[in-house]
Amino acid sequence: MDPDPDRIDRAVAAVKAGDASALHYIYVAYADQVCAYVRSIVRGHHDAEDVTQQVFLKLPRAIRRYEPQGLPFQRWLMRVARNSALDHLRARRQIPCAEIYQRDEGREDAVFETRECLRDALASLPAEQRQVVVLRHEIGLTPPEIAIELDRSEAAIHGLHHRGRRRLRRALEETDTKPLAVAPAS
Repeated sequence: MDPDPDRIDRAVAAVKAGDASALHYIYVAYADQVCAYVRSIVRGHHDAEDVTQQVFLKLPRAIRRYEPQGLPFQRWLMRVARNSALDHLRARRQIPCAEIYQRDEGREDAVFETRECLRDALASLPAEQRQVVVLRHEIGLTPPEIAIELDRSEAAIHGLHHRGRRRLRRALEETDTKPLAVAPAS
């Protein structure tokens, strides 16, 4: 459920005036969405958490530049998050290092295994397809909103979404992973 736009507008005004509790409200309202979006860009859970924290640490200063002008605060915040994630990737590129991933082989929890397979399948997608799939299914943006966010045509977004879902399905089938779904309401 999206936060009430009127409350968000009041919180933004309060943050601009220096109210820390309003900043906390915005953090609670958007931190999970920001982290999920950043994770789709940086690919690492810990890096995504670090970038998310940086976004909210910079927010009191950056929010002074926010003017609605028909742009919802959430979209503006996601653009700030995207820029921070790209800055993080650029900084990381300057220092060559090998990332080491450890799998938790001893854990037999089906949900954990499914999440790992889904994470790996998402990581195998080309960056643009991964971004579109995450923005659509994790963040909940509509194709027209994604088109605006990524500065692409709506037709291009539909194509990227379709190809991304198809590749994701194939990758999950290769690992014999079935998607988790909510049972339909009776």
